[in-house]
Amino acid sequence: MALGRFKSILGDKRAVVPDGHVAPAPSVETVLAPDRPFVAIGDVHGRIDLLVPMIDAIRAETGPDVPIVMLGDYIDRGLNSAATLNTLFERQSQSPESFICLMGNHEKMMLEFIDDPAGKGARWLVNGGDETLANYGVAAKRAEMTAEDAVAAADALEAALPEGLQPWLRALPLTWSSGNMHCVHAAMDPDKPPHAQDRRTLLWGHPRFLSEPRTDGLTIVHGHTVMAQPAIGDGRISLDTGAYMTGVLAAAFISGGDCVFNV
Repeated sequence: MALGRFKSILGDKRAVVPDGHVAPAPSVETVLAPDRPFVAIGDVHGRIDLLVPMIDAIRAETGPDVPIVMLGDYIDRGLNSAATLNTLFERQSQSPESFICLMGNHEKMMLEFIDDPAGKGARWLVNGGDETLANYGVAAKRAEMTAEDAVAAADALEAALPEGLQPWLRALPLTWSSGNMHCVHAAMDPDKPPHAQDRRTLLWGHPRFLSEPRTDGLTIVHGHTVMAQPAIGDGRISLDTGAYMTGVLAAAFISGGDCVFNV
């Protein structure tokens, strides 16, 4: 694989400090030591129009064997959640070893809505779930929805999902690792090793994740928190650029000692 050609497609902007979130000067070295090169892609949120060209460009450059790791939050807020899920389901089914999809908190909320639409799952509707339901042809006005309406909407959503997609969603892993690199949707507790992380932290974040560096030489690749630009520093690589509202989907090519962003 020619890294120079990859840069010509995905860009070459590095070590960008996020604007308007956490911007301290890095205090520890960010070690990049995966077992082999891989690509990570940030939160898609229904922007299939951005995702497919990016994946195709990456594959044209890297070939089929370099892992692509999706960091979760494929649905809600954007206009094409259904097409996004279908595409990811198909691509991972075709290449399970080199196309990895992690669970995001929005996928988790969608499953909670299916399981408990009138209870815990109701929070999905105020976090973009109503857009996803509409994308699947399910009418849902959350301000007017009764418990019976919520149950009916959950049943209609289940019926609209392609065969096999719901089991696939439920089986999505929370992490993917290579060498000292650990990919996750939201965060890791900086004081705990990867195997001791709480599921809620992995999906929803941790209050000290963006303010305290890890001191164990590990690097966490994550999405979930919207940054003005992709960022690297203090043992973190941040790849959520709010694609659904900015039109910018972030990716990083990560190899030994090198991280290259697309924007």
